[in-house]
Amino acid sequence: MHGFRTIEKSIEYTKTATPDVILLRLTDALKKKHVHSFQKIGPVIGIPGKDSNNAIKKAFRLGIEELIVQPYTPLEIKLKIEYCLQKKQYIDRLKKEKQHLNALLEITSLISSSLNSHEILHFMVKKIAEVIPVVRCSMIRIEHEQNFAYVIATYENPRIKTITLDLDKYPEIKETIITKSPVIVNDVNTDPLMAEVRETIIPLGIKSIIVLPVFFKDTVIGTLFLRTSRREKSFTDEEIMFCRTVANTSANALYNAFLYEKSENEKVRLGKLAITDFLTGLYNTRYLYHRLEEEFNRAHRYSTPISCLMMDIDLFKRINDAYGHKTGDRVLKEFAHFLKINVRKTDILARYGGEEFIILLPNTSHDGALTEAERLSLCIKRHKFKSLKSKRVITVSIGITTSPHKDISSSDDLITCADTALFKAKNTGRSKVIVY
Repeated sequence: MHGFRTIEKSIEYTKTATPDVILLRLTDALKKKHVHSFQKIGPVIGIPGKDSNNAIKKAFRLGIEELIVQPYTPLEIKLKIEYCLQKKQYIDRLKKEKQHLNALLEITSLISSSLNSHEILHFMVKKIAEVIPVVRCSMIRIEHEQNFAYVIATYENPRIKTITLDLDKYPEIKETIITKSPVIVNDVNTDPLMAEVRETIIPLGIKSIIVLPVFFKDTVIGTLFLRTSRREKSFTDEEIMFCRTVANTSANALYNAFLYEKSENEKVRLGKLAITDFLTGLYNTRYLYHRLEEEFNRAHRYSTPISCLMMDIDLFKRINDAYGHKTGDRVLKEFAHFLKINVRKTDILARYGGEEFIILLPNTSHDGALTEAERLSLCIKRHKFKSLKSKRVITVSIGITTSPHKDISSSDDLITCADTALFKAKNTGRSKVIVY
């Protein structure tokens, strides 16, 4: 308990300390209009001076409801202080409950309008960290039969999506996985669960940890866990209940978001399968002809050149005969990958069939196409294929055609003329580049 002779000294004290209750002599406080300064700090008990009636009226008008009127006894002061402390605790609890409720309403509003799981997860941990003083607040995902966890959302950084955790260093998470129940570590220093990692955690200053599984209809959603920790004191029952309510409130929305994202990812995967070759992962002929039509029409419309390279691996049958078709397939995959990283980003690369590949070069003239073909031919000849343990050199024959050309009036003509040039390259010795 501290007493000060002047109002100014009292105010100076409250800049560095927060008293539970303030006993304020009203005579000076009302005169100098300092009442509001004290009301912002905590409960105020007013002590009127000689002109008590006038002081009491002013005090009530200014919001001071608790008064001790002379003559008073020590017991009266003690009971009045105890009453104010209980009232303060009640008001603080109401404020905290209101804060929790507002946070839940905000979370509910967001999750009812979003199908983005990462957005929902980050908003959850962010709101918890705003309401409860914590050091860490993260959402963790566990892959089945793995000894690792992945932090997929943390309030410190919304862009963090995957941080790997070694579960041997997080016994509280392992315990939650085993029991599928909340794990609450009130004191890291004494809880036997944390014995093996205590020396690592204590220097971090962490006192208390909560791990909550996020359930949807008795199923853990992708094995998600809400883990939060704090320094100094343990979590209160109200704070634990708030965290559990957030987890339960969000479960249904997260489940729907995960289903939606899974459905969208499946659509993307199926769409990719429809336009790619299953062995090499390059575009297939279906997609090639679609893009060929687009690019040819665009070139014709804007009077720009378009070139086509048709490429065939020389004597590929001998590779199959010597090493087997599985090795042949591996060579094709490696060859396709080599082409993919060596062609220009604006070019369109596709597997045409067997060991034949086509590269469309939009806005590329005859000379540019020839330079590109010769560069690729030389790179392939120098490349050592890991699929072939021998030092066998792979070469290619390439046929080139460029539009505009007197023999080319359609996109099909572009392919036909390139095929004709390729045929000539193969029949005149292979490992050649022939221009139609």
